[in-house]
Amino acid sequence: MTLSIWRFAHLALAFVSTLFLVILSVTGVILAYDAVNEKMPAYRIKDINSVNLAECIPALSKIYPEIIELSVDHNQFVTIDATNEEGDHIKAYIDPRDGRVLGQIVPKSDFIQWNISLHRSLFLKETGRIVVGIVSFLLLLIAISGVILIVKRQQGVRHFFAKINRDFFSQYFHVVSGRLFLVPILIIALTGTYLFMVRIGVMNQDEVELPGVVQPAEPVALEKNKFPVFRQTKLADVEKIEFPLFEGDPEEFYILKLRDKTIRVNQIDGTIAGQTSYNDTVIFEKLSLDLHTGRTNILWAIVLGFSSLNILAFIYTGFVMTLKRTRTKIRNKFKAESAEIVVLAGTENGSTLFFANQIHQQLLADGKRSFISEMNQYKAYPQAQHLIVFTSTYGLGSPPANATHFTDLVQKISQQQDISFSVVGFGSKAYADFCEFAKDVDQLLEKQQWAKRHLNLYTVNDKSPEEFVRWVHAWSEKSLTALATAPALYTTKQVGLKNLKVVEKTLVSADNTTFKIVLAPESPGVFQSGDLLAIYPAGDSRERFYSIGQNNGMVQLMVKLYENGLGSGYLYNLEVNSKLKARIMHNPGFHFPQKAGSVIMIANGTGIAPFLGMVMNNHANIPVRMYAGFRYDNELTEQYRQFASFEIGQKRLESLNIAHSRGAEPQYVMDLIRTDAEYFTDLLRNRGVIMICGSLRMQKDVELLLDELCLSKNNQSLSFYKSRNQLMTDCY
Repeated sequence: MTLSIWRFAHLALAFVSTLFLVILSVTGVILAYDAVNEKMPAYRIKDINSVNLAECIPALSKIYPEIIELSVDHNQFVTIDATNEEGDHIKAYIDPRDGRVLGQIVPKSDFIQWNISLHRSLFLKETGRIVVGIVSFLLLLIAISGVILIVKRQQGVRHFFAKINRDFFSQYFHVVSGRLFLVPILIIALTGTYLFMVRIGVMNQDEVELPGVVQPAEPVALEKNKFPVFRQTKLADVEKIEFPLFEGDPEEFYILKLRDKTIRVNQIDGTIAGQTSYNDTVIFEKLSLDLHTGRTNILWAIVLGFSSLNILAFIYTGFVMTLKRTRTKIRNKFKAESAEIVVLAGTENGSTLFFANQIHQQLLADGKRSFISEMNQYKAYPQAQHLIVFTSTYGLGSPPANATHFTDLVQKISQQQDISFSVVGFGSKAYADFCEFAKDVDQLLEKQQWAKRHLNLYTVNDKSPEEFVRWVHAWSEKSLTALATAPALYTTKQVGLKNLKVVEKTLVSADNTTFKIVLAPESPGVFQSGDLLAIYPAGDSRERFYSIGQNNGMVQLMVKLYENGLGSGYLYNLEVNSKLKARIMHNPGFHFPQKAGSVIMIANGTGIAPFLGMVMNNHANIPVRMYAGFRYDNELTEQYRQFASFEIGQKRLESLNIAHSRGAEPQYVMDLIRTDAEYFTDLLRNRGVIMICGSLRMQKDVELLLDELCLSKNNQSLSFYKSRNQLMTDCY
């Protein structure tokens, strides 16, 4: 059977039996507690396993002239139903060696009796017993299908107890506790099913008559303490002894009901008058009752109680997992037929879809016609230019639940135009088949005539945001599409929103559409220049990101106001002293390098924002040169010159070099780099760091130029310095 069939069976069985399982589990917890509670106080004598009937029956007969019955219950508490010498009727727990009363028999409370009836038959008598039996059988099937799913997930029986990759709490708890309580739950289900089958008569309960001893015509009286059967029978092996109604009558017998048989004992000479043996059905019924109720062992009763609680937890976490798989987090603004970028997600529990959705939302925010869907919904995309596939792997290289048909669909549906593709695999290196399905998808797409490789396969271990950001960097740079590269954005454990107050904001003018806004967090927090601020201008879950500068504990942004721009318009319309909710996301990959010998900062437009904060906080006076490109020489660039003049005086900045792309003598950042080419190559050769913030197109042009310079002057490609973390970028 396929994995999806087992999962469907597991879910369907749970869904059908949920209401009854809840009832049986709740009452099971209560009855397990009662099984523990009834053992307190303990009326079991310490040496009951060494006491035989030859010792206790004669002793009790001296104290109680008339004994009706002696019983040993599942707790091995001995009870007597008798009349004492004063003629009082005694029905109590006793010490069988001397007849001393240890305690009175207290009947179960109405509440416990109510729970017993509900647990056994749902108050529906025979019909209810049938329902309970069927539910027990369904629980057995649920447990078995759950075991199969774990085995498939863990890639074989030998890895059954291996470490679980924790996607989210409900999934982790469901699997780990499922393994921990597997045996008790299987026993509960199996014994419940067996008891049901016995009670509806499916199992044969006939007793077998065993040969007895031929009774003498005139039996010779023998003292009871010398009866061979009494001397051979331990009290602990007895369930009940029925005493003769009339003493001395050879037609009246002692009836010994043991665990596996019933013996009739002649009360005069102690011979066995007859005996019947229980068949295996009866023996297994008693064993099943002991295991199902925990009545014979306090530790087992506690285990059963926790197991019943765990069934309730299973139900809750199971449906949380199902909800995560089925709940649609996909929001499409464009149809598949008009999309230029198609994002497909293959996910088992929703975590991969989270990463895919984060990319999808950013593409929409950047003005791209992005469409997101599950891999099983693959179809023709007539206007698509890019196909991005995010997929996890399940079990032994199998596809996740919503990607089982993807291979067949790709082979069946051919796209009519060339489409660039990129595949990102998610998995855990703890498993041998790490990202195996993603590898299969990557090879499958490579074989399609219409598919043109955009990037090589990227893999992400244990949902690592840092590893995922490697792909984000690569895809952004090659496609010149703005995607956030802060790892904090791609973690499911999102920090809470903070209230920020607007303390300063500048205005735009005819020749300057960039404004500065300074925000003060109401609650303290640690952040640095280069971190990101996520705002929610539409009042929903869609985020807009801005690289920030840290200015005396406040957030400083440089924002270009776009016509009809959602994020920039929202920030510009804020008044001083007004408040907004946002979250600050740490971006450690773009923090000022405190141990670098020297630093170069390259920016264009509003990309200068984090660099302003970094320079102000350069308390170690590390040599810093800044190269910035703007369109016009206006009041804003004059403010930057004034800022640079002050910081140069404070020795936190060496120089600010500005290029203007519009005007009488157009110039670009690349021109400034060529002028100082030797400084750039020397800095890289001496372990210096270059930081770039601004547009992706500018970043690409700068990197091409730096690669050319490094090859000609240092005999090294730029990738060499990238590998040593000497190039840091945050572009959009």
